Amino acid sequence: MSFLEVVDLTTEEVEALRLKNLRGLEQTEAAQMMNTSQSTFQRIISSANKKISDALINGKAIRIIR
Repeated sequence: MSFLEVVDLTTEEVEALRLKNLRGLEQTEAAQMMNTSQSTFQRIISSANKKISDALINGKAIRIIR
């Protein structure tokens, strides 16, 4: 995979994806679980979705950074 471009996801973005997409929580509930506002959660999940889409469509690797 060293020849692929890499998209970096933060642990915060991964957690937002987990809560929203895997656990199926509403944004309000997920934001509460992450101790953030709903608008901040929306920004985090939007950023994560954009990065994941870029990686899938453009054949990039995904790296989770801590």
